[in-house]
Amino acid sequence: MLNSVLSVLPGLLAAAALVLVPAAANACTRVVYLGANNDVITARSMDWKVDVQTNLYVFPRGMSHDGQAGPNSIKWTSKYGSVVATGYDVSTTDGMNEAGLSVNLLWLVESEYPAFGKGSKPGLTIAAWGQYVLDNFATVAEAVAVLEKEPFTVVTDKVPGEDRLTTLHLSMSDASGDSAIVEYIGGKQVIHHDRKYQVMTNSPTFDEQLALNAYWRQIGGTVMLPGTNRASDRFARASFYVNAIPKSEDPVEALASMFSVIRNASVPYGITTPDQPNISSTRWRTVADHKRKLYFFESALTPNTFWVDLNKLDFSRETGKVKRLDLGKDQRNVYAGEVSAQFKEAPPFKFLGLP
Repeated sequence: MLNSVLSVLPGLLAAAALVLVPAAANACTRVVYLGANNDVITARSMDWKVDVQTNLYVFPRGMSHDGQAGPNSIKWTSKYGSVVATGYDVSTTDGMNEAGLSVNLLWLVESEYPAFGKGSKPGLTIAAWGQYVLDNFATVAEAVAVLEKEPFTVVTDKVPGEDRLTTLHLSMSDASGDSAIVEYIGGKQVIHHDRKYQVMTNSPTFDEQLALNAYWRQIGGTVMLPGTNRASDRFARASFYVNAIPKSEDPVEALASMFSVIRNASVPYGITTPDQPNISSTRWRTVADHKRKLYFFESALTPNTFWVDLNKLDFSRETGKVKRLDLGKDQRNVYAGEVSAQFKEAPPFKFLGLP
């Protein structure tokens, strides 16, 4: 017994040292399930200290967008329609397009974006970073091939109502199970692209998360898993469980398993830690079924999970309309079942950018 304790002690001390690293300002988790019959399901939690004022929008093909960074802004016209979840109705923070590509934006306090000024590549507000990917690409590989060329400069600004810069990293997953994480560290873009990158949380940077998770894999999830709300602990738990759950051929069971994993990595509603103010409650969760083109939404404050069937939406340039599903304050509006018919025609929200 003593020998077994001594054998894991160095790793435990290393893990403990990382626990002392300040937590990310707001915490979220993203997980990709690679199942039977080419099933791919991506789940994410949104952890935030106040109401993030999320609503769902349907965007058709053919929409013209501007990077909202002043005269030197990137411009594009959407090739693919999408369903997105907003932050403050000024940004795309999550979503899936009609080709089955999903994006998730999570907080990363270490993010540092390139300087934007005269002579910079065209600017793209960080609020539209995810939308640019959804609008332009069908697969992760396609997106990575373009993003590697750095066609734009990400331009960030303060979080609405707060005196701090928005610092995010972006994940992508597609119907083939491919995956990528894009971060800006020290002003340089870093892309981690591999099907095996199934989990993303917050601090530390993704390469450090992988190193820490390697330690927990060595111990084995059936022996011990870290149980706190911190990003590195959620990373370890989600990594273990997403590969421990059965690869059921029944899509209902596969979805149930993924909801279980993302709930396990969630922070109980109302949790506050006076000496760790950066740990935030989970406010909502999404689950994207890439194969069946279903986008599920679950609020912490309503009794039901509901979903959007993208196959039932009109994304065409000619007749497709921008539509909105009002989720209400704190996402308290109650919906159940498939809700594509309950979206109402609405003007598109404006991405928050430079004045």
